Amino acid sequence: MTGLAVVHLVLVAAYAGFQWTVRVLVYPQFAQVPTGFAGYERSHQQRITRVVGPLFVGQGVTTLWLLVLAARGDAPALPVLAGAVCLAVVLVVTALGAVPLHRVLDAGWDAAAHHRLLRVDSVRVAAASLGVLAAAWLVLG
Repeated sequence: MTGLAVVHLVLVAAYAGFQWTVRVLVYPQFAQVPTGFAGYERSHQQRITRVVGPLFVGQGVTTLWLLVLAARGDAPALPVLAGAVCLAVVLVVTALGAVPLHRVLDAGWDAAAHHRLLRVDSVRVAAASLGVLAAAWLVLG
């Protein structure tokens, strides 16, 4: 279980680092794209998916594996469940918040949608950061 927990921690930490970068660096710069925002947004979506997709899949696989181990009593349930909740929050907020807002931005710059995207992304940053704490608790606990 220790090797799996370490791989899980690496994946969760990589995603959190990615999410912090998007929230602090990438999304705030959206407002500075002078022309052609719709094309910029579509390109952003295609490129970002190549990074976030494997991180979501990796976290999903390790989280499910850890949940099975916890159900069998082979892993501590509390940090595994805490991490699973954090990942679930990230995925739900992404699907119900970020993705629809990116679709709005596909049509062109929309300051209100951008503002909502920043708020939604702050939730993802918080959940991802708490996920790192849960994964570290699992490894160190």
